[in-house]
Amino acid sequence: MISFEPTEEQQMIRDTAAAFARNELRPAARAVDEGETIPDGLIAAASKLGLVRAWLPEEHGGDGLMRSALTGAMLMEELAYGDLALAAHLTAPRLFAFPIIEMGTSAQRSRYLKPFASGNFVAGSSALVEPRYDFDLQTIATTARQERDGWILDGEKCIVPLAGESESILIYARRGEEDGVSGFIVPREAAGVLISEPEKNMGLKGLKTYEVKLAGCRIAADAQLGGDAGINFARIASQMRVAAVAMAAGLARAAFEYARDYAKERRAFGAPIATRQAIAFMLAEMAIEVDAMRLLAWEAAWHLDRGEDAAKESYLAKHYASASALKVTDNAVQVLGGHGYIREHPVEMWLRNARGLAIMEGLAIV
Repeated sequence: MISFEPTEEQQMIRDTAAAFARNELRPAARAVDEGETIPDGLIAAASKLGLVRAWLPEEHGGDGLMRSALTGAMLMEELAYGDLALAAHLTAPRLFAFPIIEMGTSAQRSRYLKPFASGNFVAGSSALVEPRYDFDLQTIATTARQERDGWILDGEKCIVPLAGESESILIYARRGEEDGVSGFIVPREAAGVLISEPEKNMGLKGLKTYEVKLAGCRIAADAQLGGDAGINFARIASQMRVAAVAMAAGLARAAFEYARDYAKERRAFGAPIATRQAIAFMLAEMAIEVDAMRLLAWEAAWHLDRGEDAAKESYLAKHYASASALKVTDNAVQVLGGHGYIREHPVEMWLRNARGLAIMEGLAIV
């Protein structure tokens, strides 16, 4: 039987993240969206949460917490409730570190994990999405060709978070039609790597993303994540999708609660607009969608924590959440009427951020 009763440790992590999101992320979100810059003080405060360090093995300087997809989903929802862009920025280093923790060789863990154990924010990233209208995880076009002294990577990636600040990037590439997808640890300064200026996006302005081009990029023979054994790419993809769905639930919950509270206070014709049937029904549907997203994320996470294949559950959850979060945030704008379209209220920002969820493959991981 599936049970989602949080353990004492999970509830503590959830409560801590919720308090941080409420007290730090939400108040800073509008200024970050306008200025597209995150204050150093906010990054320093987030570093104290140990968003990577807590799950690093003790031998690499971490706290050694047991990694759980369900715990990660709870954490991601709470952070995204504060602000989706800031949540994605602050957790981006997990995209690099967590696959190495789970699937890297002993030498790779020793070499790359230590910096993330410091008390400072250390940028890290992975590159998955490609600039093609028909992109999906089954048709990755970036290639990795093995030679005697290493690997040669060719291809293009886009929407790569923090690529310009990360010392190394975990690039997902196809070794061949039969061999499937592998991860490759690529130094940012490697020959053949070209990183663009930050992309200009409609939303998620607190998250710097980049295009990364690989033209005959030569890397060492030991750069393949997991060595000759490779990786379980399907599992990594599921972990990324669960994170995206949990963040969608957090964003949608923020929009729903804001619209609900506004509707209770806003009066028209002598009564709160929340008492109008059309508004009340809309708010009820929004609440249902938030719960549905959360439960879909938790179900897929539950399968992952049991070591099971969660490809179907995570894919369906991601497909549902991409549309559902957009619907909830759009409804929030409608509940506020004309006020929903102006920047005095955050719902227009949340609507823009929700639009990015459709392409949010690989921007977070549980």
